[in-house]
Amino acid sequence: MIATLEGRIAARTGNALVVTVGGIGLRVLCPQPLLTAARTGEPILLHTHLIVRADELALVGFGTEEELTLFKYLIAVPGVGPKVALSVLSAMAPDALRLAIGQEQHELLARIPGIGKKTAQKIVLELRDKVGAPEFAEGLAALTEADAVVIDALTALGYSIVEAQRAVQSLPRDVTDIEQRLRLALASFG
Repeated sequence: MIATLEGRIAARTGNALVVTVGGIGLRVLCPQPLLTAARTGEPILLHTHLIVRADELALVGFGTEEELTLFKYLIAVPGVGPKVALSVLSAMAPDALRLAIGQEQHELLARIPGIGKKTAQKIVLELRDKVGAPEFAEGLAALTEADAVVIDALTALGYSIVEAQRAVQSLPRDVTDIEQRLRLALASFG
């Protein structure tokens, strides 16, 4: 119904932006990376999806059409609602999500808050043929078991799953020792 929304950012509130369009402030739910990058007063163009429920109308906005498409795929999976889909897109970049689904790494999805093991498996099963791996995944290598251990350790230390994944992806592939990989990942934050 509402495909795009263009206006100025009036405010950031929790998990949403208030975008002023023609004198009207619209509350738009957004993934965390977009909320972090948004600055009050700046112009913005959002690709949107309108969620209609008996007790609520909610507008969800994304910076790219790719994110919007992934959101629509996610909410089509039984048991995955808009809140969980936003959580997934807040925790993982679109290419990383496509890679995880394409390589059937449901354990990586299960680390995202709000997603259990069964839901993660269902997402991979339902979307692997629709989403697939990104065509240009140069910086995205498949996660090894050592990478999974390092990500677990980093998230246990308080880093977000996104920060942990980025740190692990930036590590040299020739370093295979888990302790060494963890040390290098921690050094990348400093």
